[in-house]
Amino acid sequence: MRDDASSVLSKFRHGDIDAFETLFRTHQRSVQGWVLRIVRDLSAAEDVTIEAFWRMHQAHARFDPERGFEPWARRIATHAAIDWLRRQKPESGLCPEQWDIVPARPASDPAITSELRAKTVQAFARLPAKLRVAALLGVVEEQPHKEVAEALGISVGAVKLRIFRALRLLRKDLTQQGITP
Repeated sequence: MRDDASSVLSKFRHGDIDAFETLFRTHQRSVQGWVLRIVRDLSAAEDVTIEAFWRMHQAHARFDPERGFEPWARRIATHAAIDWLRRQKPESGLCPEQWDIVPARPASDPAITSELRAKTVQAFARLPAKLRVAALLGVVEEQPHKEVAEALGISVGAVKLRIFRALRLLRKDLTQQGITP
């Protein structure tokens, strides 16, 4: 079975369309799930996933079968998602229910909780895309820093720095909105 997978990866590297289709069918769900963690919108995740696989198809000659398809695909998908985030307006189409970045806690006043969630989502959306992705994956999704680093193509130290900067900007933004983080 391992030889079959290795053969598919080798064929993909050499441009075999059937091998690409096999990889697409095998990895589409996991790649889309990863993208959804970043873009927080199912429709956009579907589009970004297709874009990511198109980029993978175009970059087939740079793929190294010895290193595995999943990390390579995740890195390309992450960069496609970052590109999508950059094209979005910070305030456009934000729905706090979609952006489950603030844990729902019972409060004495649901309106205050709703407002806090909305302001937090808006502050998150105003972060630069690279910082937002690092914070979403590392803090909200609680992915290991090593996995986030691989997906972004940076070091673990750089991931930690991006998360630190993102959290600092979030605190500043929320403080300016009258919220004490």
